Amino acid sequence: MIKFDLLKKSSTGGSRLGKITTSHGVIHTPIFMPVGTQGTVKSVPHANLKSLGSEIILGNTFHLYLRPGHEIIEKAGGLHKFINWDKPMLTDSGGFQVYSLSGIRKITEEGVHFKSPIDGSKHFFSPERAIEIQQSIGADIIMAFDECTPFPCEYNYARRSMHMTHRWLDRCLEHFEKTQGQHDYPQTLAPIVQGSTYDDLRAASAKYIASKGCEINAIGGLSVGEPAPIMYDMTEKVTEHLPVEKARYLMGVGTPQNVLECIDRGIDMFDCVLPTRNARHGHLYTDQGVINIKNAKWKEDFSPIDKNSTSELSRSHSKSYLRHLFAVKEAYGTEIASIHNLSFYLWLIGEARKQIEKDNFVNWKEDMLVRLNTRL
Repeated sequence: MIKFDLLKKSSTGGSRLGKITTSHGVIHTPIFMPVGTQGTVKSVPHANLKSLGSEIILGNTFHLYLRPGHEIIEKAGGLHKFINWDKPMLTDSGGFQVYSLSGIRKITEEGVHFKSPIDGSKHFFSPERAIEIQQSIGADIIMAFDECTPFPCEYNYARRSMHMTHRWLDRCLEHFEKTQGQHDYPQTLAPIVQGSTYDDLRAASAKYIASKGCEINAIGGLSVGEPAPIMYDMTEKVTEHLPVEKARYLMGVGTPQNVLECIDRGIDMFDCVLPTRNARHGHLYTDQGVINIKNAKWKEDFSPIDKNSTSELSRSHSKSYLRHLFAVKEAYGTEIASIHNLSFYLWLIGEARKQIEKDNFVNWKEDMLVRLNTRL
């Protein structure tokens, strides 16, 4: 059984400390989950992930289903063994990726028909099928199948979509309860709150999801184009109705600023592709601000990339050298930058936990937000 324990609540805000116990280890919350879409966190070896303190990574059901195929992963003994990762894992249901295929997918009450963006072959995901595939892949935490609405979204569509997501959730839960996972450890199913950016829909969805008594509850459909203040407002509205004693996961969020603001609103789990995606474009996060390593100003700067980084690569290589690697398009540059950005996110979330423990999170957050908004 996967279990969440709430260890502490802040007396000055909504931040919390907790832990999620799984068969593959303990996850200390709040936590940031590096995204390993296709069975790997882009440009980052597993040894680096572990040395940086990553306690859980995320895989993508949609992409793993298409390649190499969940049957291959099951034959390998599950995703943990297939990629040689012995810590906890989470898979999303593929709902967001299917939603992104606007033009080559059709949503019905039964599920979603879509064409593979790889070869045009036809496929179908139902709530039951999404559960079966995730049971086959074998992550510790699996997600309910939902529809992620775009921003902006007309109210009536958002309401119809939310109710369909709730019906799909009931089908997911029923199928999950009556089917056995293919692996010798327990999995847990997390439902997803929807409702676009409408207060009443978000509240109704949060109450419905809370009624299911799941150990982890997720918030979806945010960070899809809405302004950050709306994201924060919706997050706050939802956490008012989610049970305090259960873990809360804000999906696909986000920037370091987003993470800090949403920790302060009671969120425990985050994931986002931004650290590695921005790294591939030369944008580096530091505790003193953001660096664009491609800028000419770093050409003769032989100081460390970031002397305060928890990444040994960032402390031992210079800004000049990293700029050179990007200029000549060497893969090592992307690796250094990706490891650097993930080290920053994992350091940031670790520091947040320390400040929550000291009951000083709000003051620390405000100081950190000022520094993060600096361009170096």
